[in-house]
Amino acid sequence: MSEYKKYNHDLRLDGKTAIVTGGTSGIGKASAQMLAEKGANVVIVGRNPKIEDIARSLGEKVEGMRLDLRQEEEIKNVVQAVAQKYGYIDILCNSAGVPSGVPAEEMTSEEFMQVIQVNLLGAFLMAREVGKVMIRGGKGGRIINIASDAGIVAVRNHVAYSASKAGLLAVTRTLALEWGGYGITSNAISPTVVMTPMSREYWKGERAEKHIAEIPAGRFGEMDEIASAVAFLASDGAQMINGHNLVIDGGFTVC
Repeated sequence: MSEYKKYNHDLRLDGKTAIVTGGTSGIGKASAQMLAEKGANVVIVGRNPKIEDIARSLGEKVEGMRLDLRQEEEIKNVVQAVAQKYGYIDILCNSAGVPSGVPAEEMTSEEFMQVIQVNLLGAFLMAREVGKVMIRGGKGGRIINIASDAGIVAVRNHVAYSASKAGLLAVTRTLALEWGGYGITSNAISPTVVMTPMSREYWKGERAEKHIAEIPAGRFGEMDEIASAVAFLASDGAQMINGHNLVIDGGFTVC
């Protein structure tokens, strides 16, 4: 059974260690920077060959490690290395993801599985390995999975992406049930389209205008809006939030 811990109301993360997947760009990069600003030691992981330079640009509390989320042994090795260096892992933010923007009838099985392998299986394997560290260490922790409103409602031309994010929501709920007693919370964040470099390439022109017209707020999200939610869920202020999917979509899914 987990116990309530009193905390500083400024929601600082001093002394905590976080791993952020996909931390070289987009939501992952913004989240890594905000976690570091809150005082956490942050390790960003990903395949970008410039990851160490990117980490340095985010501040002295951020470091980068190369990791291919499609390689299970690499995941195990990196998580073990972080745990050994910092003594514990308090926070995991699974932000890495690949898109799928083709009609279902054109989606090949290979393309489908590539999306599932990174967005769902890779995220689970990271959670599993970090969860082992948290359970053994006995100090609780935070697992935050970046899902999507495409995992809640149908979005045209996103069949593999939607399947991966819906699956990630199911993983989140199950981990919340199984690990909540260890003081480990597992939550998801489901944004609408967020103006990341990847999104800007796809969501533009008439395609963007049509989708924005369906969002009551009348715009897409910004990276900092998601990063602030990550920082809150990582803090002790969110210690009773478990198994939740925080939807940040300007009201899109209520329509």
